[in-house]
Amino acid sequence: MTDRIHKARLKWACRRGMLELDVLFEPFVDEAYDDLNDQDKATFERLLTQDDPDLFAWVMGHQICPDPELAAMVKFIVDRVHARIQS
Repeated sequence: MTDRIHKARLKWACRRGMLELDVLFEPFVDEAYDDLNDQDKATFERLLTQDDPDLFAWVMGHQICPDPELAAMVKFIVDRVHARIQS
């Protein structure tokens, strides 16, 4: 699979049932995914397989993800958004 096709599939997977998740994940794929190492890319792709209510709770800080790798990716994404807002 070419990188372009893979990225298009990722963007499709970022289309969630909640707008709050869409506005986090789609720009992340466009702007940051290519800079991740292979392990972090795999972690992000695994994150996208999680249920929307869990993702929402983790992103909003209502719950802590029980998986340390996924929790670190959630933190990375949220911190990135906060940094963009502040600059």
